[in-house]
Amino acid sequence: MPRRTADQLRPIRLTPHTIIHPEGSVLIEFGDTHVLCTASVEERVPKRLSGKGSGWGTSEYDMLPRATGSRRDRDSRKGRINGRTQEISRLIGRALRAVVDLNKLGENSITVDCDVIQADGGTRTAASTGGCIALAHAIRLLESQGRCKSGALRELVAAISVGIVEDQLQLDLDYRMDSNAQVDMNVVMTASGELVEVQGTGEGHTFKRDQLNSMLDLAFGCLPTITDVQQRAIDTPLSESKVTLTT
Repeated sequence: MPRRTADQLRPIRLTPHTIIHPEGSVLIEFGDTHVLCTASVEERVPKRLSGKGSGWGTSEYDMLPRATGSRRDRDSRKGRINGRTQEISRLIGRALRAVVDLNKLGENSITVDCDVIQADGGTRTAASTGGCIALAHAIRLLESQGRCKSGALRELVAAISVGIVEDQLQLDLDYRMDSNAQVDMNVVMTASGELVEVQGTGEGHTFKRDQLNSMLDLAFGCLPTITDVQQRAIDTPLSESKVTLTT
């Protein structure tokens, strides 16, 4: 298979309202990486926030046992949460809270669950991007029911991976690219073009400041494409559930 151009995303497919029970849900696909994201609302907040009129948002991330090439035992079998799983859960939670006005959310908590069905690189960025859609659906429902103030979701948040592979810049790394990357970076951005988080690591290599700037430029270059399909998924009514949207 020929390599994608440096600034070319994998095909993105979004299927909103995938599951009937959660207040928000979407199946997000970046190429062969597929993540099911759901948002669940509870009319309570952590004890430290009780009585303060503020809401809360958090996230949990995990992978199905056979989401990858070999089976992975469930954390419940091991009796402890995998460190990578915990770290990614926290990343997604931070990304989503960055665009929510918790004071407008009222004393409601929203948990966004991101379950990787199939992994081919970029699961944390796909989960963050899809999680925002599920979160938006849940907040819209709360607003329509008068259970939170209007404008609780300030803007959209999206994420993408970028790196240096075989001395060349590359956007949206799949597993093969990621496995051979000299530099691997995850960029979390708001729709207005501000940074939420940047995770960049040299894999046995160092990288220069101008390369960092070039990777950030690649990431921001695809932001309008991602936020456009996000918004279309958010605007898809429940009556049109399971309609697949693509870039």
